[in-house]
Amino acid sequence: MLAAGAAAGASKPAFSSASFAAPAVAGALNLGIRKIDRTWINVPYRPVPARNMIRELPHWTIFEICRVTLECGVTGFGETMQYYTWGRVSEAAIKRAMGRNAAELMWDDSLGCGLQMALFDAVGKANGVPMYRLLGPKHRDRPFVSWWAIDMPAEDWVLECKDAVAQGYTAFKTKARPWFDLDRQCQVLTRTIPAHFDIDFDFNAMLLDTTNAVRYLSEIEKYDNVAIWESPIPQSDVAGNKFLRTQTKVPIAMHFGSPPIMTALREEVCDGFVIGGGAGRVMREGTIAAAADKPFWLQLVGTGITAAFALHCGAVLSHARWPSVNCHQLYTHQMIRPAIKVDNGTAPVPEAPGLGVELDEEALAKFRIEPLAAEPYPAPNLLLAIRWPSGATSYYAHAHQYWDDFGAGRLPVFPRGVYLERIEDNGSREWKELQARARQGGVQSAGRPL
Repeated sequence: MLAAGAAAGASKPAFSSASFAAPAVAGALNLGIRKIDRTWINVPYRPVPARNMIRELPHWTIFEICRVTLECGVTGFGETMQYYTWGRVSEAAIKRAMGRNAAELMWDDSLGCGLQMALFDAVGKANGVPMYRLLGPKHRDRPFVSWWAIDMPAEDWVLECKDAVAQGYTAFKTKARPWFDLDRQCQVLTRTIPAHFDIDFDFNAMLLDTTNAVRYLSEIEKYDNVAIWESPIPQSDVAGNKFLRTQTKVPIAMHFGSPPIMTALREEVCDGFVIGGGAGRVMREGTIAAAADKPFWLQLVGTGITAAFALHCGAVLSHARWPSVNCHQLYTHQMIRPAIKVDNGTAPVPEAPGLGVELDEEALAKFRIEPLAAEPYPAPNLLLAIRWPSGATSYYAHAHQYWDDFGAGRLPVFPRGVYLERIEDNGSREWKELQARARQGGVQSAGRPL
């Protein structure tokens, strides 16, 4: 990937004497954990994400804010996206942390991301140093940051990228899906963005194999803005990924650890990685990637709280050269003050102690909710239609249904002319009956009754 803003991102030569300064460590303060408070919030999506995330990820708006108070009186905070794939803070983790020394405990990824983040924030504040000094020597003052969006109609991608460019971003990461014609999406989008603006496509293995991938990627890579493919085919297909890499001029990224890292490096299955998880895992995998001279995305998802945490990680990890994916652009509020501001595709790492930002207490009070008993998925009363170029339609009530149908081989693989749309409730009996049928499973129609 040609990451714009590279000059702004590197604060000093990689091998300057300053880069080997020892990281700060906890002093003689009482860093025992006195209290842990937890608050649930529901942070609204901005309008364009809202109308697209509702079919697949309506629950990504739910967070838990974790605040840790130390015996020395310092308080740190962090967040957990409650319905992401990992990182929730359990009652057992809270019980285990109480009374412990925060500096001794903060590297324990099993605590959950909100609690771990709060511990790093508190220890940094107690010692008067920014969080990155607890991680290692600073490599860059301005880590790279990307704008993120889910798969959506091309016209909505245009709106998202217009906002991204206006706010100083130079890279956009999104989803390539077989229910949208990616060629048409690129035709529409690339006419509206500057030449320096990169697009990264995550296929989540939906091209299935090299037969599909070689043909399809060769068509899409004609668009000069396309910068990276992520996981075009299953990552476990070592031979297929190794071959695919020889057939495309666009770099291929894969999630670190699948296939096992030594296999991935030995067989040269990809050009770089996606790295996420707790602080210990991120630093460990980032160090391995650097030793192998492989760039990577930091993928740490949340509001501006998590994005600030990611900036500290990106400051010290030399090979975090691809722009970090944090998804905080999805929301109406970043939940921090000051808000993260991007210029030339980079954002300054906070220099104040701890995370270097303050929790937006007004937003916290505004979005506070009671803890939910269950995951709020699927969103009710949705009717989604995949329009096939043959004239047929597949109707669904939520995204898991068509994901399952595709995974089971019941839907075509990236046909030309396909698109997905939401069918609004028009109050008719036909809509209600079709939506009721769709809730039970995909409804296949030779035509387009709605």
